[in-house]
Amino acid sequence: MGKFTFTKAERLSKEKLIKELFEKGSSFYLFPFKVFYLPNPDKSDQAINQILIPVSSRNFKRAVDRNLIRRRIRESYRLQKGIISNIPEKGIFSFNYTAKEVLTFAEIKNKVFLVLEKIKKLESLR
Repeated sequence: MGKFTFTKAERLSKEKLIKELFEKGSSFYLFPFKVFYLPNPDKSDQAINQILIPVSSRNFKRAVDRNLIRRRIRESYRLQKGIISNIPEKGIFSFNYTAKEVLTFAEIKNKVFLVLEKIKKLESLR
C-alpha cells in the first residue's frame, strides 16, 4: 500500500509552476472543490504528484478556520493519495475550497476520494 506520508516535496510551492497550473491547466468542479490539474512539466523519473490547497479569505475571515480546512484536506489527501500514485504520468493539482461553510472531516474525506477517483478516470482516458 505504501507509506501514508505527506512530505515537503509533495507541496506545490514554486511560483512559476503555480502560475502555469492556473494558466494552462484543465479544471473541473466537484463540490466543494474546484480542481485544477496539469501534467507535471518536470519529466524526470523522480517526479511526484504535487498539491496546492488554497482556501479563500473572502469566505473565511478567520485564519483558524482556513487552517482547519487546509489540515482536513491535507489529511484526507495523505490517507487516500494511493489512488493516484500508480498513474504513470505525475501531475500538479490545486484543490480550491469553494464552500461557504466548514465541512466535517468525514465529508471532506469523501469528497477528496471522489476527486481522486475522477482524476484517475481522466488520466486513464489519456
